[in-house]
Amino acid sequence: MHSQISLTKFGHACVRLEKDGRRLVIDPGTFTDVPAALEGVEHVLVTHEHADHLDDGPVLAHLAAHPAVTVRAPAAAAARLASAAGAAGVDAGRVIATGPGEEFETAGFAVRTLGGQHAVIHPQIPVVANTGYLVDGLVYHPGDSYVVPAGPPPDTLLVPLSAPWSKLAEMVDFITAVRPRQAVPVHDGLLNGRGLPMYRGHAGTFAERYGAVLTVLEEGESTWIG
Repeated sequence: MHSQISLTKFGHACVRLEKDGRRLVIDPGTFTDVPAALEGVEHVLVTHEHADHLDDGPVLAHLAAHPAVTVRAPAAAAARLASAAGAAGVDAGRVIATGPGEEFETAGFAVRTLGGQHAVIHPQIPVVANTGYLVDGLVYHPGDSYVVPAGPPPDTLLVPLSAPWSKLAEMVDFITAVRPRQAVPVHDGLLNGRGLPMYRGHAGTFAERYGAVLTVLEEGESTWIG
């Protein structure tokens, strides 16, 4: 029997996963209370280099205070962290470059990487690397992309609700293409109190239409998976 996973949402695109007392965090960025998100964490996964997904200073401070913690990120983000690691008192070898098509175990979780590129914001804005993470085959964080994972649908999809690179139709199409049991909205830090219910409403309507449940988590709230 598999252990249950606790998924806690922090600001914007950041979530913390916990299983059997071990913790993993994905995308502790600038719209997140990073020290709170990283409490008790053994490993940090970063989908891409943008600041709303990776806040370098607090992440490096956490690594300096916790010598066993490691980070994985796409090459450019990993290089940025590694170049600042020495000044922060952190061994640069604890920052590991990753990309799509990998499988590894960390903090008690099995992780498979997907994707490769950030969604296009504008043709004149360079596209950066983006790695999605499928954790224990159950939780999928796509970062800033709508890459649909091959194989059985994940139990839980972290669906980017709103972004400069997306439109509402793409967001709901992503939910229907992945077909998860539940969709948890993330990447909502740019929405205000008036716009957020509209995006959540559309996401919920399409999730239900295809047999999924929309699980809305406010900051600090959790849901159980497995």
